Amino acid sequence: MTDWGAIVLAGGSGRRLGGVDKAGVVLGGRTLLDHALAAVAGAAPVVVVGPQRAADGVVWTREDPPGGGPVAGLAAGLAAVADVDFVAVLAVDQPGVTASTVDRLREAVGDGAGAVLVDDGHLQWLAGVWRTSVLRAAVPAEPDGVPLRSVLRPLAPVEVPARPGEADDVDTPEDLSTLHKRHTGDRVD
Repeated sequence: MTDWGAIVLAGGSGRRLGGVDKAGVVLGGRTLLDHALAAVAGAAPVVVVGPQRAADGVVWTREDPPGGGPVAGLAAGLAAVADVDFVAVLAVDQPGVTASTVDRLREAVGDGAGAVLVDDGHLQWLAGVWRTSVLRAAVPAEPDGVPLRSVLRPLAPVEVPARPGEADDVDTPEDLSTLHKRHTGDRVD
């Protein structure tokens, strides 16, 4: 087995963002997908679960059914990630997650099942690193519509405190506006 791979979940409908394809949203001159891929640049393979677009060096797959939710996306990603000891699992809409974040999560796993970012007491299930074998065993055979926390919470991951901005995500136009202001240096009230 190689050391680690990555799964980037990019198949959501962006409903709260007005139906916009989040992977293609530009922030700070790069798409959200580019931000996520930069965070896992050391991984091999990198699997992106979502509609295919131009991106070099990644494996593309889709959840079954498309729109089946994050557990269905995770199942599809695990099927494509092959034999790695650890897998980083990221949502495409968290541009504050960087390679440094992923390194801290990888180091924090230790003997545990995995490690996830925690922000204000909230576990960020889509900003984590997991033992691949444990994750495979936890994903149900019928993952469509299954809540992610019901699959991952029983694994009792190590909680890694998020640094400022790491757990910010892009769910709404307001979130995007706030992050645009941060990336351009404008004041955010």
